[in-house]
Amino acid sequence: KKAITSSTVVLIGNAPQYPYGIIDPIEEIAKLGRKYNVGVHVDCCLGSFILPFMDKAGFPIEPFDFRVEGVTSISADTHKYGFAPKGSSVILYANENLRRRQFFVATDTEIGIYPSPSMTGSRAGGIIAATWATLMYMGVDGYVKTTRSIVQTARWIASEIEKIPGLHVVGNPQACAVGFASKEFDIYRLSSLISKKGWELSPLQFPPGLHISITILHTKDGVSELLIEDIKSCAAEIMKNPTEKLTGSAAFYGTSQTVPDRSIITDVASTYLEVSLMASPSD
Repeated sequence: KKAITSSTVVLIGNAPQYPYGIIDPIEEIAKLGRKYNVGVHVDCCLGSFILPFMDKAGFPIEPFDFRVEGVTSISADTHKYGFAPKGSSVILYANENLRRRQFFVATDTEIGIYPSPSMTGSRAGGIIAATWATLMYMGVDGYVKTTRSIVQTARWIASEIEKIPGLHVVGNPQACAVGFASKEFDIYRLSSLISKKGWELSPLQFPPGLHISITILHTKDGVSELLIEDIKSCAAEIMKNPTEKLTGSAAFYGTSQTVPDRSIITDVASTYLEVSLMASPSD
């Protein structure tokens, strides 16, 4: 509320946010939007094919979508838990008038009138067709089924991590992602150790932590149990010497957070991208 000024054009809430799987208080944010006559966007990219089906799956949650007065737009990623191809993400608007503001129309080009539903221009028809086919194949019942198994697994993983000495879950994840951290040791040490067991957990910063997006693969028999056992064994190994210094590539990631001038990190990352895009010199 304190950040809202006369220059504010939109308020944004996550449902859920990626790092910790926490759902922002969309109804409270929407109240502010109505009070100050500002649009409210819900970033539902991660949860777009989980949250809408949670009530039917037996996990009731607070309204987060256009049922909430004041929500003006919602972004959704069909390629995540919708299981469609990448490149098919969508943005939804509360009414046609808002959607019209997104359109791009050039009327004076040499090729004639050029209307496009977005600034990015055309989108591959094959991706649209494949996405539609996926939605029809899964149907509401299919998404309710996957939602039930994913949310059950996510909540079980969160509860088991809470039991592991040296670790704690950040916030109250309700849907499909879990973030956890440690007050006892450098959490990136666990990231380094568990990668040797074949698991890749996404590192988080500000504060340091690790992230797990629970997918349909984690719901298969024995998979989540094995993950927890490996996290538990790695944490136990680290707790034998919790103050040991971090080494390897994980040490670089941890150190980057301590650099106060973030433009330096931007330059390093940009250089990495430049190098990765270089064409190999011809012989």
